[in-house]
Amino acid sequence: MSIISESIQIRWADIDANRHLRHSVYYDYGASMRLKVLSERGLTTHKLEEFMIGPVLFREEAVFRREILFEDQIVLTVELVKASEDFGRWSLRHHFMKNGDTVAAIVNVDGAWIDLKQRKLAKPNDFIKNIFDGFPKAQDFQWVRPEQKA
Repeated sequence: MSIISESIQIRWADIDANRHLRHSVYYDYGASMRLKVLSERGLTTHKLEEFMIGPVLFREEAVFRREILFEDQIVLTVELVKASEDFGRWSLRHHFMKNGDTVAAIVNVDGAWIDLKQRKLAKPNDFIKNIFDGFPKAQDFQWVRPEQKA
């Protein structure tokens, strides 16, 4: 599968006192894109409720390279960087591309699945595994053993 990307429309409310994109907005855009991608592939909020499972993050990190201003044209991408073979643990990377060719920021997340009844980590079912298996994999993608943590 080719890389997943979407254009982002910067909102005035996303700009801080320094007149550039507020730091927490990068995380909001990443989360929205991840859930949109899952939903478009069939893992909707209704399915998550049916399975009584949800994604949970262990780490979310932003590396800021260039500031994003209100007028900038932004494209956000997502790719799978690491995963356990059962997709119980995974790492995703987002690139915020500014004006076509400049990496403005990189957001990395490490996650897993939580059983919403037991409130414990859960193994994904085949439906979820198939969706994650279809994610575009980064050039530096690697499979990890559970003890390595994604």
